[in-house]
Amino acid sequence: MRRREFVMAASALALLPEARATDEAMRVAIRAWAGREPEAGALDIAIAELVENGNAVPVRVAANEPVAGLALFTPLNPEPEVVHVAFGAGSARPEFSTRMRLARSQRIVAVARAADGRCWQAGVDVIVTLAACVEP
Repeated sequence: MRRREFVMAASALALLPEARATDEAMRVAIRAWAGREPEAGALDIAIAELVENGNAVPVRVAANEPVAGLALFTPLNPEPEVVHVAFGAGSARPEFSTRMRLARSQRIVAVARAADGRCWQAGVDVIVTLAACVEP
């Protein structure tokens, strides 16, 4: 790569907006997915509260009653929406497991949406000692 190409590429990259979620961006994303502001409620969020490395953090979310969907959100990752999962009417105990990257310590929020329009959320604080976005 020549110097001119490098300078042009670096300039273009510098003009891109920085992807960074905020608490407000997360609340907007939650309202967009849920269709309303969720109330506090009971959801089982299984995640370590102290994470040594944020690159692949296992998490499991489960609802105690049938729901149409579950979602997971983070306020401080570059994008607030982690995953949305839809369930059919036959799911007696809907749940999902995944691995997620955590940019740094933050509150993880899970949201449930019932078929009748009810929405509720729960959260857990997670401390990350080595952020996911600093390792190559």
